[in-house]
Amino acid sequence: MEKTIIIDPTIVLSIFGRNNAHINLLSAIYPKIKITARGNEIKLIGEEKEIENVEKKIELLIIHFEKFGTINENDILNITSSDEYAFYQFDKNSIVDDVILHGREGRLIKAITPNQKRMVESSQVNDIVFAIGPAGTGKTYTAVALAVRALKNKQIRRIILTRPAVEAGENLGFLPGDLRDKLDPYLQPLYDALWDMMPMSKLLSYIEDKTIEIAPLAFMRGRTLDNAYVILDEAQNATEGQIKMFLTRMGKNAKLFITGDLTQIDLPRNQQSGLVKACKILENIKGIDFIFMKKVDVVRHPLVTKIIDAFEEWSHKEEKKEDQ
Repeated sequence: MEKTIIIDPTIVLSIFGRNNAHINLLSAIYPKIKITARGNEIKLIGEEKEIENVEKKIELLIIHFEKFGTINENDILNITSSDEYAFYQFDKNSIVDDVILHGREGRLIKAITPNQKRMVESSQVNDIVFAIGPAGTGKTYTAVALAVRALKNKQIRRIILTRPAVEAGENLGFLPGDLRDKLDPYLQPLYDALWDMMPMSKLLSYIEDKTIEIAPLAFMRGRTLDNAYVILDEAQNATEGQIKMFLTRMGKNAKLFITGDLTQIDLPRNQQSGLVKACKILENIKGIDFIFMKKVDVVRHPLVTKIIDAFEEWSHKEEKKEDQ
């Protein structure tokens, strides 16, 4: 009997191993089966029962890679030496030791701080979650991790990441290149987070086929977002109209995450942040949750917390002067 297994091209190198090391190991473990790899195909030749067994093991290897983001020879030996599949029938919604997902090269993406953990818990029971707080608290990173987990678990079909293209002291028109070149610097933090969570080949494949879309907020107008995890980042720079427009894009089986820092509003002085208004207008609606990050949630360099403290102290002093 002959059987051909098609492997997703974006994970071929990880499944086959360098110089087909993993395929060679499988051939040694199953000498009765001829196993060959070419392109993104694995061909099995042998008796039917033996082929069915090897096929199941290869499926488990793929599941293992999708869950943990890495696979090595020990993993192959453990999976092929056991008839127990229960370990791999994991609860896709569970969080063990606060691990949200296994990122690139097996990196553990965790909810570390109290409010990051609240974000994870809230996302399970609310369809719209606002995460508001100072820089470095992991708002965007945690939201992106939750979106990637939902995509990996096939709970949604796509991820949409968006930001308002507000000129923070810089002029978009004077930046070189076309529209995408001008906007990419504003969207780079979203790319950075995704790069931590999946192989570059997989990420590029998802961006190419629009499974993952990264776009400025203005591009959301007129759309209905179904079966998606949608994140609005830097929401403090969205106007009231933009926030309303974004929230009303929500379709079936969609979750919206809105993140922002009310101390870093770059809108013109005559415009109020839509995020400020949304906090007041939507606070009592069931299904919408507001999580306010604190300085204790800062996960960057320890100096970041001191910088936040210094700016807050200076701001309070200035307010007192104005009141006098």
